[in-house]
Amino acid sequence: MPELRTETEFVKGLQAQVGALERSLEEEKERCRTERQRRRLLHNALVELRGNIRVHCRVRPIMPLDRGLEATAVTGSALEEVVQAVNDDTVLVNCAKPGSQIPNKVFEFERVHGPGDSQEAVFEEVRPLLTSLLDGYNVCIMAYGQTGSGKTHTMIGSHHDNPASSAVGDQEGIIPNAASELFRLISERPVGSHTVEVSVVEVYNNEVLDLLAKDEDGVATGAVKRDVITTATGTSEVPCLAHEPVGSCAQDPGCLVAQRAQSPTLVHRDSSRSHLIVTLTVTSRSANAFAMARRLQSSRQESPRAPQRDFWSPRCTRRANSNGPRGRNAHSSTEDHPASPSSSSLPSSPFSSPCTSPCASPRPSISQEPLRTRLQLVDLAGSECVGQSGVSGATLWESSCINRSLSALSDVLGALAEQRPHVPYRNSKLTHLLQDYIGGDAKLLVMLCVSPTQRFLAESLQSLGFGSRARQVQRAAPRRKATGLKVK
Repeated sequence: MPELRTETEFVKGLQAQVGALERSLEEEKERCRTERQRRRLLHNALVELRGNIRVHCRVRPIMPLDRGLEATAVTGSALEEVVQAVNDDTVLVNCAKPGSQIPNKVFEFERVHGPGDSQEAVFEEVRPLLTSLLDGYNVCIMAYGQTGSGKTHTMIGSHHDNPASSAVGDQEGIIPNAASELFRLISERPVGSHTVEVSVVEVYNNEVLDLLAKDEDGVATGAVKRDVITTATGTSEVPCLAHEPVGSCAQDPGCLVAQRAQSPTLVHRDSSRSHLIVTLTVTSRSANAFAMARRLQSSRQESPRAPQRDFWSPRCTRRANSNGPRGRNAHSSTEDHPASPSSSSLPSSPFSSPCTSPCASPRPSISQEPLRTRLQLVDLAGSECVGQSGVSGATLWESSCINRSLSALSDVLGALAEQRPHVPYRNSKLTHLLQDYIGGDAKLLVMLCVSPTQRFLAESLQSLGFGSRARQVQRAAPRRKATGLKVK
């Protein structure tokens, strides 16, 4: 019995030690999570101060399209998972092949989402940018990747493919979630202080098409070609672009993309053949600043001031008050000294001196220029190899235009990263249209979407390399637009 009691106490002691170690481990894990979150916040602040482009990466799960269509079905090693999200900021790519000494590659980004991350988790990392939008910053979110990597799913969602899933909240993409969050933030502000307009364009075969264009009777005319110009201030603009007011999140901007060009390829049955750009323009009037200016104006009017000196204006036609001393002096002066010929050509005025006029100074007034900020949501067409897509004819020309515009985008980022004196924005309508957001003072986030399988390894490496180059770009720090208040 004493031995049994000793063994029981020994086991209890071991269990207590194991419990203490487990609690210590959980505490260390929590401390590690807290420090990683703190590090991410500090890194994001550093990125913003340096003007760098934020780059997030999303690795989608293995899907049926990885096996290809019936004509190009693949099996075996082509379905091996070679792209993995190691943690929340690192991607590991297994480039090793039989008989090859190519090492694995590691890519680091501001945030990495694995196959198990939901739409809500992806949007949670984007949510702070919506607050920056109302604080006076322009914001751009751009999805980049090959066809079938999940760009449209990330930006718009999957409910357009499956109507039965429209009620599932986590199927909504960044565009509808951003609209909902934007109107939630606006609802917390004074009523009538913010208005929202939406415009939808696509860059198809290097042409800018307005998808919301209407005729004189207000009837939708379908896609209408527009031009991109550079204004006198150096910014890009699309003249005559249609803008529709959006009153609530129920008017989902994501439902306005039905006219986007699509075509089946060997990679995806509904491959997007154009770059889609949805722009939400927020017009703000700061009620607090306006009320403060009103109070300041009232306090100035109530405070005692020295009498102001009135000045004569040749356009003044008002007569002086005959009861006043100035009026009597002026009247007598005109009778004693008739006007000379030289003075007869001057405008009629009852005063001998331009320093005495009955015209009071205009009453001070306050006017406020509206503050306009833009949220640009870009779903780029797939960066794919023509051999992978297996297209021909008109679709081949579409792929050629897509690849050239994406190459122009890569050239622009390269020129910005190397700080060249000339940045080739005008080599493509896409880069010309996005000029103010790529190289301007907007907050830009690039969402990389990559496939995990060996079959699309080359395309995944190309997308990850694009993101690495984008991270090297150092622009001017994002500038906040100020509300213009004028006191006259």
